[in-house]
Amino acid sequence: MLLINLVLLSTILTAQDDAARHHPRYKLIDIGTLGGPISYGPVNGLGSKLLNNEGVVSSYADTTAPDPLAPCYVPDCLVAHAFRWSHGIITDLGAVDDRYGSAAGSLNDWGWSVGQSETGVIDPVFNFPLFHTVLWGGRKLVDIGTLPGGTTSIGISINDAGQVVGFGNNDIPDPFALFPSSTQMRTFLWQDGRLQDIGTLGGPDSVPGPGCDNQRPGVIVGQSYTSFTPNGTSGVPTLDPFLWDKGTMIDLGNLGGTSSGATCINNRGEVIGESNLPGDQTFHAFVWRNGRMQDLGTLGGDFSEAWWINDAGDIAGSADLPTPGLHDAVVWKHGQIHDLGTLPGDPCSRAYATNSRSQVVGTSTDCVNALHAFVWEEGGPILDLNTLIPPGLGLQLTNAININDRGEILAKSFSIGTTPHDDEDLGHLVLLIPCENRDHDGACSDHDRRDAEMTAPVSAPPTIHMPSTVARQHYLKPTDVAATLRARLARQLPNPNSPR
Repeated sequence: MLLINLVLLSTILTAQDDAARHHPRYKLIDIGTLGGPISYGPVNGLGSKLLNNEGVVSSYADTTAPDPLAPCYVPDCLVAHAFRWSHGIITDLGAVDDRYGSAAGSLNDWGWSVGQSETGVIDPVFNFPLFHTVLWGGRKLVDIGTLPGGTTSIGISINDAGQVVGFGNNDIPDPFALFPSSTQMRTFLWQDGRLQDIGTLGGPDSVPGPGCDNQRPGVIVGQSYTSFTPNGTSGVPTLDPFLWDKGTMIDLGNLGGTSSGATCINNRGEVIGESNLPGDQTFHAFVWRNGRMQDLGTLGGDFSEAWWINDAGDIAGSADLPTPGLHDAVVWKHGQIHDLGTLPGDPCSRAYATNSRSQVVGTSTDCVNALHAFVWEEGGPILDLNTLIPPGLGLQLTNAININDRGEILAKSFSIGTTPHDDEDLGHLVLLIPCENRDHDGACSDHDRRDAEMTAPVSAPPTIHMPSTVARQHYLKPTDVAATLRARLARQLPNPNSPR
């Protein structure tokens, strides 16, 4: 058996080495920070678009100023601000009040960013800093405010038409509030200075999914209570995924459980998400297309998750193996699940994003912490991105978050010698630019950058219209929205593989 295992390992290593030799290398650009030690990954969770097809990055990073609020916005208690990085220049996007924190959670192909900004107020009931939705477009900062009667809102995604999707509370009491709030939480669409509450599936609350790269105007997916009647097992009403399309909200159903939600939709109208199975003890990834929900299954274990879908219908995610606690990165193509495996020495992996070329990126892990960022292409094994960058940089790439249609990759890096953490409370974001050739030291020359043909979705960016009244209101602490939506009802669904 030992000999068989050694032969198998040797075969895998040989295949990976051969694939690496034929794969383009990458030029690595450290995005940097705003003066402090850390630049952060997606504040709104996996499935968020932080890298666009023009190679622009938007997220948030530490400044040098100490955070005047408690509890702090970020773990190191420095003021963190939203930023935009383009062509080697990082720009502090600021906040409603620059003394406090902000974060960009998504951007569009015009480089407009949307996210959240502290107001300097602490919620006295939940002891959270309060926020509201902010749009950064060009040189403008637009304070989107809150829903009528509300005190909090978060911007989740923005499309190329300049429409912002977010969620916030109103002033109607709600015993089933999905987030720390005593009132209803509603999904909204903002455009031209107007906030529209899109409603629910019949219950008190609805919240949007992170969106991936949805560019269809007036289309939103997410999760909503279907009634005001709590289930006996969960103590809350049934949560189902929804599709809202130009004013009509559709219940996409479920896989038999009482808690389900949609993550993203592609431009063909295919929706991905996760749903509990009967009994609410496990959940599976699903795809909804042509009016039908399909269980995407697992690799023999209990759980699976879907994080990104491209316009070809390819889905990136992860699925559990029969051995409890183990999960592999997978891609679902044409209804079939493909196990991408792990990098040598790592027992687990997860896939987070895919692009129009069906390239997939993610992380190979110890089943808790992200260790090695990877890229995968059709017909090959997953490749450790650390072997495809110039040597001697002193960095360990742990997690690949986004990949755009040019093959550029946004990843998280740590200094070699630092212990990586799954919560990514250390390190810098880096951009990897694929190159056709290498010079003698393995680094990419500037003229070797590989560009794909790009087609702008519209001829010019839309005009930003300021709201007629600016509500400088509040919110709750920034949170991993996608993870919270799945665990939201961790009170209801224990996950044996947690943390995933």
